[in-house]
Amino acid sequence: MFKFFKNNDAKDYSKKNEELLTKTASLLIHAAKIDENYTDKEKKIIKKTLIQLGIKESEADQIMLTAEINEEKSNQILDFTKEIKNAGNEFKIKIIETLWTIIYSNKEEDIYESNLMRRLSGLLYLDNKIAGDIKKKIKAKFTKWLISSMINVLNVNW
Repeated sequence: MFKFFKNNDAKDYSKKNEELLTKTASLLIHAAKIDENYTDKEKKIIKKTLIQLGIKESEADQIMLTAEINEEKSNQILDFTKEIKNAGNEFKIKIIETLWTIIYSNKEEDIYESNLMRRLSGLLYLDNKIAGDIKKKIKAKFTKWLISSMINVLNVNW
C-alpha cells in the first residue's frame, strides 16, 4: 500500500481538519445562542452534524466544549467563517442546512437569526439562490413535522 502522507503531513491535515470543525461548531453554537435560548435539542443537532462531518463520537463533546469557549470569547463571526469559506461547496451547504435546522428547531425564526443567515451567505461565498433553496427545504421539513405533530395531538385529544 502507498503512503500518501508523511507523518507530519498527516498530522498537519488532522490539525487543520480539527480546527475547521471546531470553528464550524463555534459558528453553529453562535447561531443556537443568538436567540438567547441555547437548548439541548440544538446541542444534539450540532453534535450530530459534527459526527456526520467526520468527528469521532468520543471526540465530539470535547470539540463542542472548546467551541463553546471560543464562541464566548469571540466578538465577531469572522473568526469562525475564515476557515469555512475555503471549504468545498458541499461542506458549506451542510453547514447552512444545519444552521437552518437549528433556527427552526424552536419552530420560529427571529430577526437576529434571519440577519445572521443573510450575512453568512455572503461571508461563506455561497450563492443566494442556493442559500434560499436550503432555507425553503428545511422550513418545509419543519412545517411538515409541525403539522403532523399537531394532527397527532388533535387525534389524542378527540
